[in-house]
Amino acid sequence: MEKKKTKLCKHCKSEIPADAKVCPNCRKKQGGKLKWIIIIVIVIAIIGAAAGGDDTPKKVETTEPKNTENSTNKETQNTEEPEKEEKTEFSVGETAEQKDIQVTLISATESQGSEYVTPDEGNIFLLLEFEIVNNSSSDINISSVANFEAYCDDYSLNQDLLGLQAPEIEGKNQLDGSVAAGKKMNGVIAYQVPVSYSNFEINVSPDFWSANDIKFVINK
Repeated sequence: MEKKKTKLCKHCKSEIPADAKVCPNCRKKQGGKLKWIIIIVIVIAIIGAAAGGDDTPKKVETTEPKNTENSTNKETQNTEEPEKEEKTEFSVGETAEQKDIQVTLISATESQGSEYVTPDEGNIFLLLEFEIVNNSSSDINISSVANFEAYCDDYSLNQDLLGLQAPEIEGKNQLDGSVAAGKKMNGVIAYQVPVSYSNFEINVSPDFWSANDIKFVINK
């Protein structure tokens, strides 16, 4: 079959030599830019996917020794297990992890105060002890004001510095300071809540750039 000796210009549509790279009539190049646009779009998509990170809080599970006999029986009975739903709320004693930072609400203690330190009438102190483990490669700063946001029965609360003098937490530190990479912090935040409160929620943001908080909930 004889090869075509002419082709149509991509721009002015005039007939030109088949091997012409520039149209002799309109002087425009015949090479298209589409393939380069497609290559650029693909490169941008790959870079965007690599830069993104999952900052969803995850529950840290404790490992238990396996019983080989029981595990063998379970494997034969259940070959497939359903996928676990992502946990969004945590309670006292549980550990949540976000971007290599682990946060544990160790305890939540109610206090009437002491002879010299008392909450307002009708209120009690709620003393929350946290432990924070920095497993990341850089130092982090923890502020009891900036990193914690509390609500009692849906009303926002500010921390109560007077409650830090309650006898139940004598000798414990306030939850503020820097945590070096690979190190831990233990401390207490105090709030005043009504004696008859039913729900307390505290949101923790160990990473200022995260869109997701770690939520601990206490229900009475």
